[in-house]
Amino acid sequence: MADMLLTLLIVAVMPYLAKAPLVWAMQQAGGYDNHYPRRQQALLKDFGERCTAAHYNSFEALGLYIAAIVFVVAAENVTSSMLIAAWLFVVCRLGYLLCYWLNWAAARSLIWLGSVAAAISLMLMALAELP
Repeated sequence: MADMLLTLLIVAVMPYLAKAPLVWAMQQAGGYDNHYPRRQQALLKDFGERCTAAHYNSFEALGLYIAAIVFVVAAENVTSSMLIAAWLFVVCRLGYLLCYWLNWAAARSLIWLGSVAAAISLMLMALAELP
């Protein structure tokens, strides 16, 4: 279970990892506006706009992954297949951020699909472990 919770910790930190290049983009756009950061983010273009989307999407993905972890905790058993799916989710989400930052739209979409499939697979495997 510790390995599974480690994946959750990594996914929970990802939105803040995704914020780092966004902060850089905001600095490049005239300095970080700490009074109205979301207004400034809404005005960003190109790289900054993609960084904003990657940051917000990381929070969206966190909800799905938390749900998957709840399934695993309810099953009270972590199989090697579950761990593979969990780590696949983490790798896909890191790849997703990279693809967003580099503007690789097609690869990003495929990786997004992989992360969703990994989370749903994790839920289904946990359901199969329930008595």
